[in-house]
Amino acid sequence: MSNDSAFNEPRLALNRIYTKVGDQGQTHLASGELVAKDAPRLECYGCVDELNSFVGIAASTIDDFLTTCPRLHTLAAQLTRIQHELFNLGSILATTPEKVHPRQPRITDADVSRLEADIDEANQLLPPLRSFVLPGGARLNAELHVCRTVCRRAERLLITAARTEQIDAVNIRYLNRLSDAFFVWSRWASLVLETKEVLWSPNEPAGGKA
Repeated sequence: MSNDSAFNEPRLALNRIYTKVGDQGQTHLASGELVAKDAPRLECYGCVDELNSFVGIAASTIDDFLTTCPRLHTLAAQLTRIQHELFNLGSILATTPEKVHPRQPRITDADVSRLEADIDEANQLLPPLRSFVLPGGARLNAELHVCRTVCRRAERLLITAARTEQIDAVNIRYLNRLSDAFFVWSRWASLVLETKEVLWSPNEPAGGKA
């Protein structure tokens, strides 16, 4: 993206943290409208905000391994990019379509394509799966699975909101690809950390034993 078409930089002055508007169960969108705190649009960007927090946890876990496992630098950079993209997504979801500025941060088709390239690059290094995987084996693996499941919830909320709100389809595509990326990254993290994947075994529970 050239400088002429770049997104606007933030113009904020967060000097006052509480406004007491929320005491009545309401809040303002970024575009100014006063809405209920459980409005579909708020549910969407609230879940995206939650996802961003979990991505931050996974990124912090990576920091603990960068000295002993430098290959994780790639994933660290990808997660940092994702956090910025999720904030862009939150920005556009918090704005009603008629008030979106032409240079307002948002998700684009280029973001979706970048994710697809990331998925393909990591997945070609992974062994084929012969069963479903369970979260675990390594903390980072489990944290990326949490990111995956929260991302899926955000995707479902956007689909629900799209029935009554104008939601750009690129946002749904982005979250769909992102959840796939978290799945692939969780497997890739186990590979580079040399930890064994935990595979689903239907007969492991007591009910499956003879």
